[in-house]
Amino acid sequence: MSTGTRTVVRGGLVVTAADEMHADVLIEGGRIAALAAHDSDTAAGWIADTVIDATGKYVIPGGVDGHTHMQMPFGGTTASDTFETGTRAAAWGGTTTIVDFAIQSVGASLRAGLDDWHAKADAQCAVDYGFHMIVADVNDKTLAEMDTLVEEGVTSFKMFMAYPGVFYSDDGQILRAMQRASGNGGLVMMHAENGIAIDVLVQQALAAGRTDPRYHGEVRHALLEAEATHRAIQLARVAGSPLYVVHVSAEQAVAELAAARDLGLPVFGETCPQYLFLSTDNLAEPDFEGAKYVCSTPLRPREHQAALWRGLRTDDLQVVSTDHCPFCFSGQKEMGRGDFSKIPNGMPGVEHRMDLLHQAVVDGQITRRRWIDIACAAPARMFGLYPRKGTIAPGADADVVVYDPHAEQTVSASTHHMNVDYSAYEGRKLTGRVETVLSRGVPVIEGRTFVGRAGHGQYTPRGICQYL
Repeated sequence: MSTGTRTVVRGGLVVTAADEMHADVLIEGGRIAALAAHDSDTAAGWIADTVIDATGKYVIPGGVDGHTHMQMPFGGTTASDTFETGTRAAAWGGTTTIVDFAIQSVGASLRAGLDDWHAKADAQCAVDYGFHMIVADVNDKTLAEMDTLVEEGVTSFKMFMAYPGVFYSDDGQILRAMQRASGNGGLVMMHAENGIAIDVLVQQALAAGRTDPRYHGEVRHALLEAEATHRAIQLARVAGSPLYVVHVSAEQAVAELAAARDLGLPVFGETCPQYLFLSTDNLAEPDFEGAKYVCSTPLRPREHQAALWRGLRTDDLQVVSTDHCPFCFSGQKEMGRGDFSKIPNGMPGVEHRMDLLHQAVVDGQITRRRWIDIACAAPARMFGLYPRKGTIAPGADADVVVYDPHAEQTVSASTHHMNVDYSAYEGRKLTGRVETVLSRGVPVIEGRTFVGRAGHGQYTPRGICQYL
C-alpha cells in the first residue's frame, strides 16, 4: 500500500493519554488526517481505499519503547535480537517506535559509536527507531560532541554508576556531562546502582560459594539502587540539569524520585514490566532457571511491586519501557553456570509490554488512559517525539494499533517472535491482544499476520525532552 492511499479505521474506541472517544480515524499520506464521531456526517462522507473495521476494539497509538538494546555486545556475547528480528517482535506487540542505545567505546568518539549503530539498524527495521547515546568516556572532546548530537536529534545521554571497568562513570564525569546537558537541552539518563560497592559484594559472595543466579539479586542491594538514585539527583541539582532514571526497581529508589519531584525538580523515572510482574522468586528458580531473569537493576522481592504501581498512578514514575536485551538460555545465559557474575545481564520483553500493561488495566492497577500515557505518550514526550508519535491526532504519524481488549492469549516462547529461546512470562494468561498495526499508515501486522518488511522503519531524529 503506497502512502498516497486513504485508510479509514471505523467503529472503534479511540484511546489516547488524554481522551477516550467513539470515533473513526481517517489516514492520508501516512499521517492522521482527521477524527470524527462514528455516526457523524463527516465520517460517513469519508471515501477510502481501505477500511479497517475496529468495532468492539480499541484504536490506540503505536507503543513507544524508549529503552531497547538490539544487537548489543555485553559480557563476551551479543544480545540475540537483531534490529530486524527485534523490531518485528516489537510490531507484533503493538510497539511502532523504539529508541535504542548507541554505545561509545572508551577511547573512541561519540560519533564513531553512533555510526556503528546506524550501520546495524540501517534498512533492517520493521518500525521506526531513534537512538540515545551511551557516554562511556567523558572528556573535553566528547563533551563538545554532545552539543553536536543534540542538534542532530540524539538528545539523550545514558551514563552508568554501575559496571566498573565497562561503562562506569565516576561522580566527576557524571557532573561534567550533566553540566553540558544543562546548557544544550540534552537529557541525562542514569543507570543508578552503586557499582563500586556492588563489586565488593559480588566478590564476597563468590568467595563464600554463593554462585547461583539468586545471589545476583542479593548483591545488587535495593539500598545501593536508592543511594545511587539519591546521588544522581543531587549531582543533577548541582549541575542544573534534568535527570531520567532508567529501570527503577526498588521501593526506596521510587521514594528518592518522589521526594525530588515534591521539591519541583525535573527528575523522571521509568520502570519495566519485569519489575511489575516478576520477582526474586523467579531468580531463585532451581536448576539454574533463575539465570533467565538476571538483569540489572535486578528483580526485587514482590513487596516492591506495590510501590512501583503506586508510582505509576501518582506520576512519580512516568514511563514503562522494556530494557529489552535478550540472551538465549542455551549457550548465553549458561556462561554463568557456577558464577552468577558471568550471566549476561538482560531479559527479552519488547513484544509483551503493551499486553502486560493492558492486563494491569484489566486487573485495576491503572486506567486505560494511563496505559496509553506510560506506554506511548509519556515516552514520546520524554524523548522529543511528541505529537508525531504517541497519540492519535491530526498531523500525527499514522502509527495506529487496533487492539482487541477481550482476546485471550498465553505467553510462550513457542509462539513469541523475539529471537530468544525462552519467555520470561512463559504460561502467563493475558487478556488483550494486538490485531492490526499500521506504521505511518502502512500495515505491518494485519489480522495477526506479519505483512511488514525490514527497511520500512525509518530513523527518527528527536527533539529535546518536552517535560522541561
